[in-house]
Amino acid sequence: MSIRWSTENKKLVELSRKLGLKHNQVISFDLPAGYTCPAASLCQSFAHRETGRIRDGKDAEFRCYAASVESAFTNSRKAHWSNFEAIKGKTSKEIARIISESLPKNTKIVRIHSSGDFFNKTYFNAWVMVAEQNPDIIFYGYTKILDYVKAEKPSNFKLVYSYGGKHDSLRTDEPTCFVVKSESDAKRLGLPVACPKDDPANDYEYIMQGVSFAIILHGTQPAKKRS
Repeated sequence: MSIRWSTENKKLVELSRKLGLKHNQVISFDLPAGYTCPAASLCQSFAHRETGRIRDGKDAEFRCYAASVESAFTNSRKAHWSNFEAIKGKTSKEIARIISESLPKNTKIVRIHSSGDFFNKTYFNAWVMVAEQNPDIIFYGYTKILDYVKAEKPSNFKLVYSYGGKHDSLRTDEPTCFVVKSESDAKRLGLPVACPKDDPANDYEYIMQGVSFAIILHGTQPAKKRS
């Protein structure tokens, strides 16, 4: 199995445009949604590896957007599973080598997990190594593993905690992303709304600044949850 990087994510294409970069200089590394998200709760969803059929987790209150993408696009689903097969069961050093050696030339920014999460500490440590080995590249992403937000990392590796997981009760003042139903909900929380229609990639700025923000619920939702 080989590493497959994504350059066609609409938000990342918009981010590259906004930063004056070529679209293939902003890329993402993705894993199967749900299956690699051990701390997911309110947004846990799975797209069947072969059929793409969606299954929501028992505590899901809204559907994971990444799982919906995997369900709709076979090639995305295959790419995410290919990445998982390439790294699972390996040591941190082995994973770091595989990822670093596969990084496309001239990469400037890597979104870690438009789909998926850090499924164990070995894998997270590998990304710390990758960031250390590539100081001229910015690595960023969301995670529901609170310890990894708080962990010591190189300055070019930024994470925000994604609220709605099993570690919510342990959160203190860590930068956090909240999913809300409306702008008024965000206002009640005292949070700026990221990714508006006229600036769909500005969550990157909030993550780089290490501040909390809200994102309005989007994507296809299960019928019983749509209210």
